[in-house]
Amino acid sequence: MRAAAQRASRIVVKVGSSILTADGAVRPRVFTQLIRQVAQLADEGRKVVVVSSGAIAMGSHRLGWTHPGRSIPEKQAAAAVGQIALMERYRLGFAKRGRQVAQILLTRIGLDHRERYLNAEHTLRKLLELGVVPIVNENDTVSTEEIRFGDNDNLSATIANLVGADLLILLTDVDGLYREPPAKGKPRPPLYDVVERITPEVERAAQGSGHAFGRGGMITKLEAAKKAAASGAATVIANGRSDGALLRIAAGEAEGTLFLADPPESRLGSRKHWLAFTARTRGDLVLDDGAAAALRERGRSLLPAGITAVKGEFGIGDVVRCVDSQGREIARGLVAYSAKEVARIQRLPTRQIAAVLGYSNGNEVIHRDDMVVVGEA
Repeated sequence: MRAAAQRASRIVVKVGSSILTADGAVRPRVFTQLIRQVAQLADEGRKVVVVSSGAIAMGSHRLGWTHPGRSIPEKQAAAAVGQIALMERYRLGFAKRGRQVAQILLTRIGLDHRERYLNAEHTLRKLLELGVVPIVNENDTVSTEEIRFGDNDNLSATIANLVGADLLILLTDVDGLYREPPAKGKPRPPLYDVVERITPEVERAAQGSGHAFGRGGMITKLEAAKKAAASGAATVIANGRSDGALLRIAAGEAEGTLFLADPPESRLGSRKHWLAFTARTRGDLVLDDGAAAALRERGRSLLPAGITAVKGEFGIGDVVRCVDSQGREIARGLVAYSAKEVARIQRLPTRQIAAVLGYSNGNEVIHRDDMVVVGEA
């Protein structure tokens, strides 16, 4: 099963603040080891993207703080100071190995629109084609809670989908996923070696807290692994402080915990993956039981007759959630009508759409080709 990592030709490596820094101070040796390994993989012909945390931690340290910022403006200021230092480390380190780097700063809202998402995809793929190592980070200087990914684990899964990666490597400060949460003063429990599917039992094992200077704990890493699996990428969670860990993972050795990609028949294409995991939803359509079953069980399009209520303000082409009468999400997709228009045609047969609205965008409020069922994600 580890052969999946050995065969990977496109790799996304995410490295957290707790690996690169200690209370905000840079770990020079860790940077050197990381850069050396990524450069070696690139020299072997692998295409590697680095998703790097550390800007807020490094900026806070340079500002003399012992905390990562107590308010959004403080965090943004720290990120602005630290991002320069972070990229300079990477630029100098890779230059010594004959490699150019590129800085890519993203926010969730920057990938919310399909065209911008595709522009980011084209840029990243061209950089890899040119032999450049992209260094990606969330743009914490302008991010607020409403527009952020929230952690670089989930951002790295989005990047894996963007570049068509075979492998996502999450370097953290633990050896992998333990079979039960470690208890202080007790021997460490055994690790999961290979996880074929993330079950409730696996999720319970991931309970715990994140690092003071970071935002992601093991739960966010499982979320990232799920998203990566849906796009066809395996994920490895491993200890980034272990010398040579990255190269051992890429060689197919038993390092950390490996999460297998979904089987080909259940993977999401790039567009549906964007719908499921990246695009922000603008409202909800509440469905009756018949419509909910048609979407969930038979993969049908959503017709106005099955809609019982409209929530939120959205326009044509926006992403909305489809929920059942209990508020449970069934699917999400691109709507063919605005919120006000859907409210006028809900519960009506399709033949009445043109008569009520004065025009028709088609019979479907959401066509099945523009929809992803939550069960598929």
